[in-house]
Amino acid sequence: MEKRTALYDLHKVLDAHIVDFAGWEMPLHYGSQVAEHHQVRRKAGIFDVSHMAITDLKGEKVRSFLRYLLANNIDRLNTPGAALYSCMLNEHGGVIDDIIAYFISEKEFRIVSNAGTRDKDLAWIKSHSQSFGVSVIERLDLAMIAIQGPEARDKVHDQLNESIQERVINLKRFHGTWEGDFFIARTGYTGEDGYELLLPIVDAQSWWQKMIDHGVAPCGLGARDTLRLEAGMCLYGTDMDESTTPFESGLGWTVVLKPTDRDFIGRKTLEQKIANTQQVGLLLLGKGLLRNRQPITTDLGEGMITSGGFSPTLNRSIALANVPIGASHCEVDIRGKKLIAEIVKPPFVRQGKSCFSDELLAKSN
Repeated sequence: MEKRTALYDLHKVLDAHIVDFAGWEMPLHYGSQVAEHHQVRRKAGIFDVSHMAITDLKGEKVRSFLRYLLANNIDRLNTPGAALYSCMLNEHGGVIDDIIAYFISEKEFRIVSNAGTRDKDLAWIKSHSQSFGVSVIERLDLAMIAIQGPEARDKVHDQLNESIQERVINLKRFHGTWEGDFFIARTGYTGEDGYELLLPIVDAQSWWQKMIDHGVAPCGLGARDTLRLEAGMCLYGTDMDESTTPFESGLGWTVVLKPTDRDFIGRKTLEQKIANTQQVGLLLLGKGLLRNRQPITTDLGEGMITSGGFSPTLNRSIALANVPIGASHCEVDIRGKKLIAEIVKPPFVRQGKSCFSDELLAKSN
């Protein structure tokens, strides 16, 4: 039986097009995916992301445990509320999942991970936590809402209690704060500024409705995907999985090998393995649509699109792709036709604006 979030009834009231996503009945869009995309880039949109997994880790050795569990170095977090993006690897350096970890206290951290890997992640975390004496608590009592866009922060500030408002207004990027079970972080998956709210399920509908009444547009998973693609953000199961290392997935920056005495799962393999491929961005030159799994031919060998689609902001087709390191020329096989694509460095859009020159964009019209 498919799962439903606490906001499902409100999605239906808004005539959302509901689809299955990782076993959850989730809104794909509320009428126009493109309009929702533009709303987030230009104003503010709200997403139900309550299907994401929220897990609290508690214990005297919880920091030591996360030093071992994550490829990024948890010792970077020392301020309560500070966040860290990291990959969780298997022994072969493959990506089990990508997560965000929050520092609550020396005896408590919080992890937010993907819906599609929930059971796998929990089993993996629990299997390694026992030797550290760490408690693993799945927070099924919490919902998660994201408000994103250039107007998002002001919209949220207007609805906050005075007791937490000043702290939220002064939050740095990739930091959070909380009051009781209401947790708010300046994070997101769209390339825009905004917040992610982790809050009791019983409060989710009132917060959702307050944002809608305050002019924030409801947005579905369709717009969330095109927004993250424009921002050059990876999607688990598409751009990386257990068969790929962070180095091959554009996530090498999340792997911290110093200090050399920090042992983490997958480290030995990463130290020995030399990556022959890398993640790049593609701009299609001409008409056509770049899609996942389309084969690529480069001047140095074969490659593959991992995430492809239409960019509403750039009004052209874009993609993330895995190609041989050093490749400079690329052709994509679209239904038997070889079309030229420009190899570029992600992201494609930053703060609602194109990252490329008008001359380059003109080439891809």
